Amino acid sequence: MVEVVCGVIQNAQGQLLVCLRPEGKHLGGKWEFPGGKVDPGESHEDALVRELQEELGIEVQVGQALGPVVWSYEKKWIRLSPFHCLIIRGEPQPLEHEKLIWCAPENFGSLIWADADQPILREILDGQGLKL
Repeated sequence: MVEVVCGVIQNAQGQLLVCLRPEGKHLGGKWEFPGGKVDPGESHEDALVRELQEELGIEVQVGQALGPVVWSYEKKWIRLSPFHCLIIRGEPQPLEHEKLIWCAPENFGSLIWADADQPILREILDGQGLKL
């Protein structure tokens, strides 16, 4: 099982930062919350800080965890652990993604999402009384 983390980052308008995976990569053309793999011996929080620095050029404070998602992509199982994050330095840049947008939760359904992110979307929407 591959341990993966992602950041749920909200702006002052209540929109969440979502990223478009580049064409030609696994899940290319699908939207996701930013993050990546946890290295051996690394905590989930430290991995998320590192990944968001590498992918977006930002420093974050990692906050409350959401429910983890166990998912199978082809022959590989992942456990995706999402965390609320607060940007403490920098402006998000698409360093490893095709595009970044701030998306209001009520607009999640207009995007094509990576499968493992779907349960995270539902948890966020359930907390806000919205439907996907």
